[in-house]
Amino acid sequence: MESTTAATGPMPASNYPALELSSEVQAMIPEELKVIRRNGKLTGFDPNKIRIAITKAFLAVEGGQAAASRRIHDTCAELTEQVVRALMRRLPAGGTVHIEDIQDQVELALMRGGFHKVARAYVLYREERARLRAEKAKAENKPEAPQLHVTDEHGQRKPLDEGRMARLVKESCQGLEDPDPQWILQEAKRNLYDGVPENEVIDTLIMAARLRIEQSPDYGYVAARLLLDKIRSEALGFLSGHFETATGAEMEEGYADYFQRYIRRGIELELLDPVMGQYDLEQLGQALKPERDFQFTYLGLQTLYDRYFIHHDGTRFELPQAFFMRVAMGLAKNEIDREARAIEFYELISSFDFMCSTPTLFNAGTLRPQLSSCYLTTIPDDLEGIFNGIKEDAMLSKYAGGLGNDWTRVRAMGAYIKGTNGKSQGVVPFMKVANDTAVAVNQGGKRKGAICAYLETWHLDIEEFLELRKNTGEERRRTHDMNTANWVPDLFMKRVAEEGEWTLFSPDEVPDLHDKYGQDFERAYLAYEEKAARGEIKLFKKVPAVQLWRKMLTMLFETGHPWITFKDPCNLRYTNQHVGVVHSSNLCSEITLHTSDEEIAVCNLGSVNLAAHVTEDGLDMDKLQRTCRTAMRMLDNVIDINYYSVPKARRANLRHRPVGLGLMGFQDALYKQRIPYASQEAVEFADRSMEAISYFAIEASAALAQERGSYSSFQGSLWSQGILPIDSIDLLQEARGEYLDMDRSRTLDWDALREKVRQGMRNSNCLAIAPTATISNICGVSQSIEPTYQNLYVKSNLSGEFTVVNPYLVADLKSLGLWDEVMIADLKYYDGSVQQIDRIPDELKALYATAFEIDPRWLVEAASRRQKWLDQSQSLNLYLAEPSGKKLDALYKFAWLKGLKTTYYLRTLGASRVERHTAAPKPEEAPKVCSILDPDCEACQ
Repeated sequence: MESTTAATGPMPASNYPALELSSEVQAMIPEELKVIRRNGKLTGFDPNKIRIAITKAFLAVEGGQAAASRRIHDTCAELTEQVVRALMRRLPAGGTVHIEDIQDQVELALMRGGFHKVARAYVLYREERARLRAEKAKAENKPEAPQLHVTDEHGQRKPLDEGRMARLVKESCQGLEDPDPQWILQEAKRNLYDGVPENEVIDTLIMAARLRIEQSPDYGYVAARLLLDKIRSEALGFLSGHFETATGAEMEEGYADYFQRYIRRGIELELLDPVMGQYDLEQLGQALKPERDFQFTYLGLQTLYDRYFIHHDGTRFELPQAFFMRVAMGLAKNEIDREARAIEFYELISSFDFMCSTPTLFNAGTLRPQLSSCYLTTIPDDLEGIFNGIKEDAMLSKYAGGLGNDWTRVRAMGAYIKGTNGKSQGVVPFMKVANDTAVAVNQGGKRKGAICAYLETWHLDIEEFLELRKNTGEERRRTHDMNTANWVPDLFMKRVAEEGEWTLFSPDEVPDLHDKYGQDFERAYLAYEEKAARGEIKLFKKVPAVQLWRKMLTMLFETGHPWITFKDPCNLRYTNQHVGVVHSSNLCSEITLHTSDEEIAVCNLGSVNLAAHVTEDGLDMDKLQRTCRTAMRMLDNVIDINYYSVPKARRANLRHRPVGLGLMGFQDALYKQRIPYASQEAVEFADRSMEAISYFAIEASAALAQERGSYSSFQGSLWSQGILPIDSIDLLQEARGEYLDMDRSRTLDWDALREKVRQGMRNSNCLAIAPTATISNICGVSQSIEPTYQNLYVKSNLSGEFTVVNPYLVADLKSLGLWDEVMIADLKYYDGSVQQIDRIPDELKALYATAFEIDPRWLVEAASRRQKWLDQSQSLNLYLAEPSGKKLDALYKFAWLKGLKTTYYLRTLGASRVERHTAAPKPEEAPKVCSILDPDCEACQ
């Protein structure tokens, strides 16, 4: 390895005590990690040489006596570990690192540690050594950079094709303002070594572009376009049988031909449905738009490559536009004019105006098209039924479905078992089996299997249920991998507000409570309490409602579970309440459909990219209407095409045909309109945008009913009675009384739509807002209805680590001349927050406030405005920077009061990070919490 000495002369390595890295850091270093020397040769990575270089830098400043100092020895060892950690974050799987990169990290470690004189000596020595090397090369008439060779797929050496590298980088930077092609080339060549495998050259270019994403989001597009070259080589080489490359310009001519070869090969390998070969492939190939390959961010394209593209033995041979057309063809195969519909569907998703859910993207057009996102089941109270339910979970999870299980009917611990004359162990041991099933069945390695268990708050096992995610206690009664959620009746919330008592029952003694809601539930529950008081019920427990509520919130804070979801609004506003009861939500708490022993509820999801439907002037209503019309057709098609691994799911889905059209990019839409998230204007936009999506989705379903017929259980539904989601608030108000505060304003002609709906609906449900965690990455927009997490951060997912920077903030700061290295460093120091950076104007601090800097009541208020238009629910995360019992109590009561059906994760900020944040400036006061619910709340006084 080339010496990384500092300002002193050479000193034998034996003069230094051996470096002992911590076991954690030692484990981070891959055995195959190599260092590229300046002559292009490779050598092994030796962290001890880094320590020697750092020690020599200290000797240059502090003199020879420093060598014997234990303090210096320990400091150098600690700095070496920092350098190794930094390098390994970039190279977790091994590979190569240039010696200059190591020295850069040494400089950074010295500066961060406050050793400025030592760092200066190190920098000066590096500069002096660089000058001497240049003079020597000039005197000997040698080029500073040696001629590099690559090793091709046959093991043959040949010169590195620097011309192609330059053309590729130039093409990748076209149309972008910030990227410097020459810098990318130089950085990439600096990290190549002599004899590098030919297919690794592109990886080096990608890595070079990625290094500068934090400086400009444009580099994310460059990295994606360079990655595209790698994907093209892999796909074309697989189809042709030999190494093959093509630039973007060349693919414009060849995409259609590639597409036909791809479809035929996919059918031949039994990866695609043979019906795909019956399309007019020439017509579809000509409809592809190769230029849309260039619209991806690096995170989006890498996600598609890693998790979505069709592959054979690990080799991907699906390019992005072929991927979108494959999905479109898979959804259009039952259409009369299927080519025209496939092109229509392709146009919608390839433009990112709308995106199908992950299971649809995975499986459309394949031999087993499991396209649905969510399955909801109810578990019966007998051993055969319980294990049948767990088996159904496994079958549904295998093909990429997320599960919601209702466990409320299973009798509590200590309940009598007639068949054995013994006592039940309760619901928890069976949940443990379900938890382990989710771990074992991981959806073919594409994503983790996932289940959410729901339990009603009156169940006698509720207190143990609350502790399922704790890290302490009996492991056999813990479910660390399964989500959990409380299914909370309104009566419990009223008892909490009124500080009353609450009675817990075993469901085998109160069997009808499971199927009752609203005032019917209240009457039945009071009757059971009276029976318990008379001694007619054996197994029950009375607890202060406030005490149980506090434990629910405590566990939510400590473990993130169980989530708080509300039974009564889910049922009282349910469009299909004439055929069943909603017993739970789903994995992500946005689906609210009924379940029974005969029916497993299914929902099919997709999301409108709201950011693509707004301008500075607001919503583009005509475009939004067109998008919703096509999207609803695609979602309805899923129901008939879908592969059902469980008959009960097929029965329910074909009978009721529910879909869930949602949205993503809400935060981006606010940025485009210059609206801070924490403002009344944002609440109004949440209201108006959701009203428009709801109107157009319902209108589209009514139009589909005229074309294809209504869903079979339409008669008797709220739809058939002319009761729309906005009208169903009256049903909740009637049951709740004073415990409801929902805005009822509207702007569209709902009376005209109501008449169309009375004539028929194609779908029992039309609307639900999913988290869109992955598909929003594909489209390069913010997730779902989420506020910005941080303006600059590193995101980790199944595809690796990715630098994410807020492009809107960068553009604003550039326009003010404020975007520079110091600003980037400040954003890193403050964890992506702009609040404590003095140079940034207050207007931008309000606009770019991050999730933990926004009063969560704004999130609830906006969610309430959406909820009035939704026939299902929304995945609503809540953020608290400095949580307390009082804040949690007020927030979740506020969510209930505002008519929310469900909430999702509670996100909190670590104490060490809270110190770096301040509350964002709020242009308006946050919404008030009702004094009826929380008389001690400061906001209500």
